[in-house]
Order: sequence, then C-alpha cells, then structure tokens
Amino acid sequence: MQTNTSGFMCTMVSRLALVASVVVVSGCAGFSSAYPPAPAVASTTAYNYVVGPGDVLNINVWRNPELSATVPVRPDGKVSAPLVDELVAQGKTSQEIARDVEKALGKFVRDPVVTVIVTNFVGPYSEQIRVVGEAAKPQFLSYRQKMTVMDVMIAVGGLTDFADGNKATIVRAAEGNKRYSVRLRDLIKRGDISANVEMLPGDVLIIPQGWF
Repeated sequence: MQTNTSGFMCTMVSRLALVASVVVVSGCAGFSSAYPPAPAVASTTAYNYVVGPGDVLNINVWRNPELSATVPVRPDGKVSAPLVDELVAQGKTSQEIARDVEKALGKFVRDPVVTVIVTNFVGPYSEQIRVVGEAAKPQFLSYRQKMTVMDVMIAVGGLTDFADGNKATIVRAAEGNKRYSVRLRDLIKRGDISANVEMLPGDVLIIPQGWF
C-alpha cells in the first residue's frame, strides 16, 4: 500500500511540474523580450517632408500661368516642366525645388517667383514605412509626422489569424537598424494603448507567424 501511495505521489508531482512548465512557456510566448521595448515617443528632430518618386508637384509661377504645371516625379527622381528640363526633385523639400525652378527660369524670365506644392505623397524609399509578415495587407506606407504603430496597423488591416503580434519587431534604420519589440496583440486585441509607439522614417515592422 505504501508503494502505491509513493507511486501516486510521484505521478502527481510530475504532472504538476509539467503543468507549471507549460504555464511558464505559454507566458514567455506571449511577449518577446529578445529586444528592448520600442520607446513610446520616438526621438527625432523637426521633420521636413522630402519629395520622392511618385509624388505629384504643383509648380506655380507667379504671373506666368503658361509656365505653371502639375508634374509627376519620375522613377529617376526628376521632373520636367515648361522651360525646365531634367530637374532633380528626389530628396528635396518643396521649398528647395521652388528655388531650383526659379534658378532655371531665371535664364528666360526676370525675377521669377515660384511656389511648389506636393499634391500626392509617396516620399523617398528611404523614408517609407514597410510592413512585412503576418499583416492582413503587407505593404509600404508614406511616413507622416507623429505616425504611430496603431496608424500603421489600421492602414494594413490588422493582423492575420496566424500572427504572433506580441513578438513583432521594429527595425529602425534611423538608429543603425536597431531592433525593438512591440506588443501588437495587446494593442489590437486588448486595446492596450500603452503598447502604442511612434514610428520613424524608414522603420520596418516585422510580424512573425505564431506556432500553434
């Protein structure tokens, strides 16, 4: 009888140990600590939008409507407008482009006054936000000042059923490709606003598949 009792106790201890290990593993699977948490507020200087291929520019030359035009930025980053050919626009602000157009027109028009307005925003490749992995609609997004990971997830339609959202990471190009962990499942499924963090230009959000 004593032998059976000892055997029963050993079996119970083993089962309890197994349950405890499963609980520990499940808890660890809920959030990845391999990388530091992404800071809630991204440290960045004042942001100025720079033009990229695919943007559309409205070039207005004061008192010279025949020289004004709406032009796309070509894949090579250049634009062409009346009396202005092969002007590099990529990587410049709208003000910088306006000054370049004035310089080019100055050969034909006395003291031209030019304003440039970006009417379609794509931005340079280096500043686009990229979302890969288990997002409903993986894609690239144009960066906007004060953009957050919640804004990004709304744009990509949330997580797939196979996503392990709390093991997602941000690869931050602005900090030498440093990695940060983000809690997407807590943010989206539980409404935990503390998991919302700011993005920076060039960030890559990686959402892995969970193991079930």
